[in-house]
Amino acid sequence: MSRINTHLLHMFVVTAQALNFRLAAEQLHITQPPLSRAIQNLELRLGVKLFLRDTQSVQLTSAGKLLLPRALAILAMLDETEEVMARFTEPSQLRLGLTTSVETGSFSLLTEAVEAALPGMSVEISFDTSPKLVAGIKAGRLDAAVIAMPTRTFDFPVRPLGQQAMMVALSSKHALAQRRQLSLADIAKYPVYCFDRARQPAFFDYCHEVFRQHHFAPCFLLEPNDHHVLLSDIAAGKGIALLPSSFKALRLNGVSYRKLKEGDELALRLALITGISAHPETNLLFDVAKEYLHSPA
Repeated sequence: MSRINTHLLHMFVVTAQALNFRLAAEQLHITQPPLSRAIQNLELRLGVKLFLRDTQSVQLTSAGKLLLPRALAILAMLDETEEVMARFTEPSQLRLGLTTSVETGSFSLLTEAVEAALPGMSVEISFDTSPKLVAGIKAGRLDAAVIAMPTRTFDFPVRPLGQQAMMVALSSKHALAQRRQLSLADIAKYPVYCFDRARQPAFFDYCHEVFRQHHFAPCFLLEPNDHHVLLSDIAAGKGIALLPSSFKALRLNGVSYRKLKEGDELALRLALITGISAHPETNLLFDVAKEYLHSPA
């Protein structure tokens, strides 16, 4: 059995600060005899004398002086704990952002698994560019987000999830569609779609540094924001695109996908980012995302 309880500690602190049993009893709204018995009970439990009493004064013993600051700290901690727990409410919602840098349908298994793993929680999904998802985390509009790296993430916690190699998407009627693998050099003389730098500045700069290293400088076309429009333009032979491997899931007549020799160099890396104050289900979300966002074959 514990030697101390908070009720006895509280009585001791009030008495130790008043150094007067009558005044302490009044502050505690009890009579003096129950207070005296409580102090004696505490002294018996601790095996030490806490007060020196005579007809004229009350003084703390050495043991009493040692106990007082510790008792104050214990009671303060208990008060703080009660206040924190009173304000605490278990979140009933998980606000998850998902990057549009990869084929959005590739997230379907992830979202289904998250909803199944959190049956009592509302899971709100939103899609956007990675920089805007980071801004959502910063503004407190999102609890977590799966983003494409590299992206500026400030000091927010980032956990890697895997990567998607870049591949070539081209018209099925294109002469290069007969080959199983292509290189940057192979497509350099054809128009190539490239996304606007404002959508993903860090990844744009990363890709163009790789292009520079390979002396890849084709005629770049501005990539439409809507991927279905992009694929329709590719099918029409307007240009070639470099896309993450998850886009192979989008089957469109007239579009062929081919492996890119430099695909791993240009790979888009996925990561989970959370706010400084992480959602209670962050670890579960990471485990599920790690399982379902494996690199497409």
